[in-house]
Amino acid sequence: MTFFRSALAVLLAAPIFGADTVPHPIGLVVHEWGTFTSVADAAGQSMRWLPLSAAPDLPCFVNRLRGSSPKSSLSGLVRMETPVIYFYAQKRTTVTAHADFPHGLITEWYPQAAVSPQTADSIPANGAQIEWRVEVTPGEALQLPASKAPSHYFAARETDAAPLQAGAQQEKMLFYRGIGDFAVPIAVTFTADGRLAIRTGSPGAVPMAMVFENREGRMGFRTVRDLRAETKLETPELTADAASLRRQLSETLVTAGLYPKEAQAMVATWSDSWFEEGMRVFYIAPRSFVDSVLPLKIAPAPEAIARVFVGRVEVLSPQLAATLETALANGDTVTLAKYGRFLQPFTAMLEQRNKSMEQSRAAKTFMDQRLGEALTAYYSPACAK
Repeated sequence: MTFFRSALAVLLAAPIFGADTVPHPIGLVVHEWGTFTSVADAAGQSMRWLPLSAAPDLPCFVNRLRGSSPKSSLSGLVRMETPVIYFYAQKRTTVTAHADFPHGLITEWYPQAAVSPQTADSIPANGAQIEWRVEVTPGEALQLPASKAPSHYFAARETDAAPLQAGAQQEKMLFYRGIGDFAVPIAVTFTADGRLAIRTGSPGAVPMAMVFENREGRMGFRTVRDLRAETKLETPELTADAASLRRQLSETLVTAGLYPKEAQAMVATWSDSWFEEGMRVFYIAPRSFVDSVLPLKIAPAPEAIARVFVGRVEVLSPQLAATLETALANGDTVTLAKYGRFLQPFTAMLEQRNKSMEQSRAAKTFMDQRLGEALTAYYSPACAK
């Protein structure tokens, strides 16, 4: 009976891990998630594109990089999307968080931070850096900024992380984005027999890679784990549903080190974008890769830190290439619009493959106009405050 009571006491005192629970740290715990988005060229390597040509998706209170021209066309190999940093602590703590981006440029951030440079039209040779000094305020009810317009931004707040205060600004996380010029740790190409070859140049294993396709609303995916060297996968059968995909991705993110609510917040943030029309490969970036391209320093040193980044490689499949060639020839702007910010690199690839390919005047006008509107919207956002 004594043994039973002792064991029961230990069980009751131990943290119970479930979908809605996080451990109670003695000191500071820091968790981060984000996405590295790139486009694979014909050789499977990252190609240069215009990441800021996406539709605006951030509230106006978020700080933005300033360019010398509203038509500035900042290009890069990688879009670093929505890294967010969460803090967990038992008591109020003053924290400094410093991230270096040696081969990149910080383009958006919140709350207020020291960012260098804050004005640029290209990625500087010495990269960029950002530093926050915040108060971690567990248990306090702060007034968080809001927006009337829908945004990818707000889902990231749905966690148990402690509120933060930076001067007069308050938030549940540190948020930033950027554009980078570095090679991602995987390459994706099509084989002669129509399979996808995924190879990694990373010294360690890539924990997970997933081939996903959405073709006119029909979805499918195939997953490989512990990827080393090269793996060849059949293209997925389009028989899956979004719910099973979200569930598998959330479970993978928890295995990689996130708390369940953090994983759910990440998937909720990007579900509409990750699962949009087209083919792409998702992968969990090795921690050593994340630390090399985006070194992060936290003071005081946390008792634990997790950094989970999902890589996203957009792929121009043979079916998509044929669809785009037909749409370009016919000036089918409805079809072209489906591919958003990836239309520009995809059409560049098609022109490279077939230098005599002609585009209709309507298609050229549409693409030029759309790019101009997107860049103007980025530098002069007309969003609801």
